[in-house]
Amino acid sequence: MKFGVVIFPGSNCDEDIIYVLDKILGQQVVRLWHKDHDLQGCDFIVLPGGFSFGDYLRSGAIARFSPIMQEVIQFAAKGGYVMGICNGFQILTESGLLEGALLHNKNRKFICRNTFVLPQTQNSLLTAQIDPQRVLKIPVAHGEGNYFADADTLKSLADNDQVLFRYCDEAGNITDDANPNGTLQNIAGITNKNRNVFGFMPHPERAADTVLANEDGLAIFESILSMVKA
Repeated sequence: MKFGVVIFPGSNCDEDIIYVLDKILGQQVVRLWHKDHDLQGCDFIVLPGGFSFGDYLRSGAIARFSPIMQEVIQFAAKGGYVMGICNGFQILTESGLLEGALLHNKNRKFICRNTFVLPQTQNSLLTAQIDPQRVLKIPVAHGEGNYFADADTLKSLADNDQVLFRYCDEAGNITDDANPNGTLQNIAGITNKNRNVFGFMPHPERAADTVLANEDGLAIFESILSMVKA
């Protein structure tokens, strides 16, 4: 597959995701600058984590208007695959490609630590090949990861099986204590109704290398590749 990683001023996880896709998974990767209007024939677009435009106004609110996002939105509308991680998830909600919003963490503090997440569906590229009982240890690093949506949207997400992951404890129990940021219903990631746009707050690219003593994040990337190749 040919992956395109969009780089905004303030992105700081772009090289992390490029390293995993290129060096660990052996995929073709191109860098897409936020002012570009050409997706260079990519099959899969990634919006990485970081602090696009300094997270001024709201996280992702300015990046949503970058020229490249016009192309990303059109690409997604045609069924193209788009994944946003952390700040990328925030940009996707600001762009209307995913429902809901990411608010300030409940404790109003920046959180940077390992969390545990449990897959909630097997009906997505990211989770189809992951055992639904497998707990993944994946770190978070955000100040605005508190997922919010109104009651109707939450019901729609549940009815349409759009929740990708929920925060849990190490044993897989989805509890309030396992919720790092106050997110509604422990939601850590969602997909759109067409299942081609994905957003989640944890950083799987930071849990995908033996030198980090954690390769749980590889399960997500390997699921994507196996499903697309199939």
